[in-house]
Amino acid sequence: MTYFFEGALAGYGIAIPVGAIAVLIVEMGLRRGFRAGFSAGGGAAGADAIYASLAVIAGETLSEYLMPYMSSIRFLGGFILIAIGGYGLWRTVRADRELQAVGEVDQRGAWRIFLQFLGLTLLNPLTIVYFSVLILGGGVKVMTRPLDGLLFIAGAVLASLSWQTLLAGIGAFAHQRMTPRFQVVVSLIGFMVVIGFGLRMLIALI
Repeated sequence: MTYFFEGALAGYGIAIPVGAIAVLIVEMGLRRGFRAGFSAGGGAAGADAIYASLAVIAGETLSEYLMPYMSSIRFLGGFILIAIGGYGLWRTVRADRELQAVGEVDQRGAWRIFLQFLGLTLLNPLTIVYFSVLILGGGVKVMTRPLDGLLFIAGAVLASLSWQTLLAGIGAFAHQRMTPRFQVVVSLIGFMVVIGFGLRMLIALI
């Protein structure tokens, strides 16, 4: 079970630091309830699963391929976060009444949220850099058996999903207890934080 626990540590290592994705998951749970927040967290955990699998399968080859493009990846990620935050602010201000009336998502809506956050997390430079550093730093040991790799991936996925579920639960808890007006205020703050993360990425490139 050593590889499982190593995978769990890797999963918590990328999931716990508060970043734009974490803010968006909490905001989704706050605005749409636990099911929406859980779907968002599931998408983020799915992306972590993909990167953990690539770390096990491709190893240093993948990292060496990505490193020359890290500046472009950071630029794209920062631009996307600013666009998401800006759109969220515009939607919240313009459609205040509609936002307050939003209820729980249906099955189709949950899948859309899942795919949206899967894509966002795959493009998140923090996730890419983390797994690249994990590989280059020897965090993923040589695994001679397929079972070792599967245990590592399972540990990473379960750790990430458990943390994302906690974030969704925090947002849903607030969703049940905050007034609609206060939920709007918190959403505005959350989207401004996301914009801040995006600006920080772009400024770091200067």
